[in-house]
Formats: sequence, C-alpha cells, structure tokens
Amino acid sequence: MYWMRIGINRFNFRKICYRYVSTATSIPLRKVLIANRGEISCRIIQSSKKLGLQTVAVYSEVDKNALHVSLADEAYCLGPAASQESYLNQSKVISVAKETGAQAIHPGYGFLSENAEFAELCHREGIEFIGPPASAIRDMGIKSTSKFIMDKAGVPIIKGYHGEDQSDDCLRNEAKKIGFPVMLKAVRGGGGKGMRIVSFEEEFASQLESARREAQKSFGNDAMLVEKYVKRPRHIEVQVFGDKFRNYVYLFERDCSVQRRHQKIIEEAPAPGLDEETRRLLGEAAVRAAEAVNYVGAGTVEFIMDENKKFYFMEMNTRLQVEHPVTEMITGTDLVEWQLRIAAGEKLSVSQEDLKIRGHAFEARIYAEDPNSNFMPGAGNLSRLLTPKASKDIRIETGVREGDDVSVHYDPMIAKLVVWGPDRRTALMKLHSALSEYNIVGVKTNVKFLMQLAKHEEFALGNVHTDFIPQHEKEIFTFQEPSHQDVCTALLSTITQETRQGTYKNNSPFSLMDGMIPNLTYRKKMKLVFKEKEYAVDVQYEGNKSYTFFIEDQKYSMQMAPSKDDSSVLHCTVDNKNFPVRSILHGNEIHLFTKDYSYEFLLPTPKFLSSFGSESLHKGAVAPMPGVIEKISVQVGDKVKKGDPLVVIIAMKMEYVIKAHCDGKVEKLFFKVGDNVTKNAQLVDINEETAK
Repeated sequence: MYWMRIGINRFNFRKICYRYVSTATSIPLRKVLIANRGEISCRIIQSSKKLGLQTVAVYSEVDKNALHVSLADEAYCLGPAASQESYLNQSKVISVAKETGAQAIHPGYGFLSENAEFAELCHREGIEFIGPPASAIRDMGIKSTSKFIMDKAGVPIIKGYHGEDQSDDCLRNEAKKIGFPVMLKAVRGGGGKGMRIVSFEEEFASQLESARREAQKSFGNDAMLVEKYVKRPRHIEVQVFGDKFRNYVYLFERDCSVQRRHQKIIEEAPAPGLDEETRRLLGEAAVRAAEAVNYVGAGTVEFIMDENKKFYFMEMNTRLQVEHPVTEMITGTDLVEWQLRIAAGEKLSVSQEDLKIRGHAFEARIYAEDPNSNFMPGAGNLSRLLTPKASKDIRIETGVREGDDVSVHYDPMIAKLVVWGPDRRTALMKLHSALSEYNIVGVKTNVKFLMQLAKHEEFALGNVHTDFIPQHEKEIFTFQEPSHQDVCTALLSTITQETRQGTYKNNSPFSLMDGMIPNLTYRKKMKLVFKEKEYAVDVQYEGNKSYTFFIEDQKYSMQMAPSKDDSSVLHCTVDNKNFPVRSILHGNEIHLFTKDYSYEFLLPTPKFLSSFGSESLHKGAVAPMPGVIEKISVQVGDKVKKGDPLVVIIAMKMEYVIKAHCDGKVEKLFFKVGDNVTKNAQLVDINEETAK
C-alpha cells in the first residue's frame, strides 16, 4: 500500500500534502469575508483561523445571535431576514468587504456561491472570489450549455431536450418523444429545486407549472430542460480540484444516492461496491469536465449510474459541497484550506498518484423535519441539544447551539454528523452509535429515521439507489412500540425529576396528589399517551425511592437515580437490572432516549382542558408550517372539489400546495399573497354544506 510504503497515516497526510504546494503567493490574503451563515460559515472560519486569516461574518437581523457571528473576528448586519434583502444583497456584501478591508469573499454553498454575476462583481471591485471564474459558473450553471460542453469533452451524457423553445406545447411534445417517465429540471437549478418527475402525460402541465414556479423563486429563471428519467439510478459525485495554473486532481467519489425530495440525506465515501476501473473512469471524466471550463478551486461533478455501472453526467456544482467532509475524512485533507491557498495564487502540486483512499466515512444530515409527514421541515427553539462527543473519527459540523432557533427563513439543517472507520462496516456501526447520542428536544427531527436507515439490512449491504427510501418505506418507517418497561421508565423518570426539583416532598410523589390521604395509601393511577394509545399504570410507592408499577397484569419493581454528571441521564433499575436512560421533560412531553431508540410520550391533558375551545376548530385549509403565501388559486364564492389546489406556501426553501379537504364553497380567504402565516393558521374557510 502507498500509505505504508511512505510511512504516513491519515492524521499526518494533510501535512505531507502541503509539502507539495508552492508557498509563492500572488494575493496577500489577510482577511476573508464569509458571505454565508450557519454551519458552513463556522467551518470556513475554522480553516481561515488555522491559516492565521482574520474573518468577517455577515448576518441578517434574525441571525444576530447566531454561532457564526460570535466566532468571527468581525460581524456586520446585512438587513432583514428575507434572503433577498440580506444574504443575497450583492451590493451590501461588497460594501462590507470594502469597508472591512477584506481581500477575498468565500461564498460557502447556497446563496451567492454559484452566482456568476456576483463573481464578476467581485472581480470588478478588486476582491478575490473564492471559487471558479464566472465563465465556469455560467457554463456549468446552465444545464443545457453544460450538456453541450460535456458532450464535446467526451463526458457521457443523457440525451434529452435542452432547447430554447420553452413553450408548454414544445416541452410536452419533447417529453412524448423521449417517453415517460421524464425528469423536468430547472436549467439554472440545483439542490433538487425546480425538479419534478413526470410519470404520465396527464400530469405534465401541473408538474411543469410547479417546477417553473419553484425555479423562478429559487434562481430567478424558470427555463426547463426535459430528460429521460433513469429508474433507480445511483447518484455518484466526484470531488475535483484545480488551481490557477491548470493543474487538476480528483479526490475520488461520494455516493449520495439515498435522498428524499431529490435532496441528499446521507452520503458516504468511497461509493460502495465500485471497482477500481470504474472509479478511475469516473475520476478522469470529472477532471475532463473541469478542464473543459478552466475550473479553479473545489468543484463537484455529479453523475447518475445505472444498474450496469454505466454513468452519465448530470451536473457540476461549482462550489464546495455540503458533503465535502466525507472526502476530507478518507483523504486526510482540508478542502477549505486548499480553497483559501488556491485563491491566494498558490500552486497545487499534488499529483493524482499522491492521493489514496483510506477507510470509509459517512455523513448524516440532521434536519428539523418530520419524516412521518413527508419530511415536512419545521421551525422552533432547540430547547435541548445534546450531541455525541467529537473526536478524530467523529465530526459535528453545526451552526447552532442549545437554545438557538431553527428559523423558518432558511434551510432547516441542524448539523452534519460525520464519522470515519477503517472499513464501511465499522464506520456504519459508529454512525448508528453516534446518532443514538443525538438527543434533541423542541423541534421534530429526522434522527430516529436516520438510525432506522443506518441499520437497514440493504443499506448495510451497500445496495443503495435514489429510490431506496420509497422502496423500503415499510421497514424504515415502522415505529417501535414502547415496551411496558419503557412506559414505566418514562413515568418513573418524571416522578424522579419532579421530586428532585422539589415538586414532591419527602421523595414521595403522592403526598401532594389530589384525592390522596398521606400515610394511608401510596398507590395512584397514572396515564401516558404514545401515538394516541393510552397506557394506564398503577404506581405504588414502596419507600426508599422504590416503586412498583402495575401495567396490563404485569408487575415491575423499579428504582431510579439521576447521574451526578448530567441530571437528564437517569440510572434505572428494573427487577435488579441496571441501565442508563436520558429523560427530558418538555411541557407535557416526556422524551425518553435509549441506546437503540427514542420515544415521545405525552402526559394526557385533562378532559376539561382538551374540550375547551373545541368549537373553534378549523373548517378549512391550514398552514402545515410557518411560511409566506406565494399564490392563491381560488376566490371567495368559488366551488371546489376535494384535492383542488387552494394556496401555495413557500417555507424553508420549499414549496407546499395546500389542497381542499372536501367539496364545498370558498367562504373566506384569511390572507393575501406575500403575507406571513404561522403554523396551523387557517388559510381558507370552506363551507361543505353548500356543495350538497
């Protein structure tokens, strides 16, 4: 092995690599402005400081207390929460850079990172744009252009319609020529935005309208291309790097096949089951793609691969990728540091032969979203945020802390959990273990879903493709019923924590219970709810912090004591068997975390409270989450059928179509286009009676 031959390991490989990089610089970088937010901004600050560079952060009004603001040497407000008025305000970003004396701007990913006009503006103002030249962004950002360039460069492409005629009839006819199913893609798209699968001709018009609307909102351009949809492909992408002297290397591939809503959720490097010849061909094709557009810096060439391991160019992301850490973990590199050095004019002298794969890495994206509601993103306060401990094999990349808010205005990502192992099986075991230590309360998350996914047999075998989640939906989404022991543990944790906080006296939860006569009996009926199922439990206090639980003819003797290091960690003894759990009370919710699973129990609401206000229940469409009204498809007096589109909401970079829940007549519209709405706000009042 090359690694053994030259006597290095992955921990000093990065230092060895930099011996190949020229120290001659043409741009004296001293200060860098990061035109972004969240975890990627924090990541760039980290590498910048490692090189001794000063950092300037920018933020919107709602981000004034954000983590990236506190980590930077300087921070400046750009404007209101709306991205167009803050993070996408090009003139304001340039103004801050000039005011602070920043020689370069790092755009991160998203926002201005793939904006050719902004790259040109930086150049005109004498500021280094840390990314490729504007021409490369433009060529690769327009999918029709990029397909032509790639075809000419000998990079395999999928045939389709990439023409200028954007009329509905033309696109429909081209789709019929290609044959359904087809994929509609925004010409200037990326990140799954403006992308729709059209399975039948009958749904073409509605899918085209939706894709165009989302593309216009995301990219300011609604032009579409139509391609043949490859069923169950793998999504393989190659990390490439180039300098200003036209030297190029590829840092191998990542598999990003497992997705929801056409967006990645878990990534790994290297791709499982790939032979060395295919790996080499992929890497060389990616380098040809970079050479064709005179690329500079970090870029990612994305391919789709069919069942026969034939691959086709899909697009090139002309920026750093969200999942770049898995590449860093298997190559021992710091890609952000490389970006900064290349931007300063240093020559990348690392040859392809110097780069080797060592081990395996996974990245799991932890989002504030509800997998059981079609991965509906959510917003709210991270009242508790407990994470695994970072180490040389575990990275936690985040832009939030406990107590921070996940804002409705931006992407709902909480963190990226990155793990490394000497082989895929070990890395996967580490991933599942680290996910079990992620305990979040305040917003719904996908952590439990990721745990289920990581332990799925087919995923463990590496049999991944873009339809993996729909194909294995029944197994991945099956929730585990709590055992009697889990129910009793949740109740006991509540009693123990409330006793510790002074709610109950003399270590007995029953001395203050209504209807109880102290010292006469120590037995009380208690209830918990899990997913609408109610559990009735008789709890008997035995003294000396011991309890007996009676549930469905079963009896459990239990004790529990808080950990000295963490009050939320409780040591529970059940029938003389000891095990730790983490229990967190949040309002009337009890969040119970074990090593293998987690449960959210509800303390039942008293009947007189649950019935209060029942007459005011909504009789119409409601907002599934906070957002902004983008479109209203009906007027007062219109008759609608169940399933008809009523309102379109834009929230957390996604479009949601609210449909009629019944046949009826529109009696009232509560908002207008452009209005902000809260979660569960009634949008439309439909009178069901008038439809009869």
